[in-house]
Formats: sequence, C-alpha cells, structure tokens
Amino acid sequence: MIETPRLIMRRWRDADAAPFHAMGQDAEVMRYLGPPMSLSDAQATVARQNAVADDYGSCFWAVERRADGAFLGFCGIKPGPANTPIADQPEIGWRLARHAWGQGYAREAAQACLDCAWAATDWPHVVAITVLANTASWGLMIRLAMTRVADGDFDHPAVPEGDPLRRHMIYSIARPE
Repeated sequence: MIETPRLIMRRWRDADAAPFHAMGQDAEVMRYLGPPMSLSDAQATVARQNAVADDYGSCFWAVERRADGAFLGFCGIKPGPANTPIADQPEIGWRLARHAWGQGYAREAAQACLDCAWAATDWPHVVAITVLANTASWGLMIRLAMTRVADGDFDHPAVPEGDPLRRHMIYSIARPE
C-alpha cells in the first residue's frame, strides 16, 4: 500500500469492479484507451492486477480517496506489455474517473508510486506509454520529469491496424542519483 496525504494506492477489491466498469463506460475516460469496457473486462482487470502484484510486487494499484474511501481509478507500476518495446520494463500508468480529474490526484499518485519504486527497487528507469493525441497523459509525464524516448514511437500490437489509437510514444525517467 502506498499512501499520500489525500490518497491510498492499494490492492484491488472485488467491489472495485463496479466503479471501474462505470469508468470504462465513460466515453471521455476511454477517449484514448479504446472501446467501452464490459463488466467482465473490469472484473478480469481486478483479478489480473492482483495477480501482477503477487508476482511482481507492484501493479496498477486501485486508488481511493482517503477522506471518504471513494474509488478514483488506478495508478501504479507493472511490467510493460509483451510484444512492445517496453516489454517487461517497469511501466507506470494511471486512469482516473472523470469526477477526479483536475484535482492533482494523478500527479500525486504517480509521484508517490515513483518515489516508492526508487526506494524499494533497483530499477534503473521507469517508462510510460500513451497515444500521441493524449496531451493530458503525456503532459503529466513531462511534469513528472519524464522525457520522450527518441525514436520510441511504436504501433501497439493490441490495437487493430488502422485504429487511430494504435500509434504510441514512450516516455522514460531514470533513477535519481
């Protein structure tokens, strides 16, 4: 578990599937991520992230607001997806419900996850990926002091050919000295 003054990043609970599914039905949340998420997809994500945490020691943690326990989304670090240039590298990622946007939660959660990674692992760097159009996501990467990897753009194999969300870019941050 990772805690900040306003947030808790923790293992997923079965009860998180319903609000995560609701996020996955929000067209604005999914704008750069793909089609709406089914409830079974949300439930599979809950199980998959907990399995990743068991195997890797970290995952895209569920994020809840400390003040009221509200589920806000996820943030954390997991192995990068297979068949991509970041396969098995520590990948940071986040996704928040629209009601949590614009309040600094993503930055707070992501910085806490990076701080935890530097303190608890020997990873030489952490990477992140997003589509070129997702200015909010890569803007946060820049605010986290991540830099775009030169010649790192790639077509994500999990996104169908011809889909405007197929092209991704990579950002990276090196372990602080």
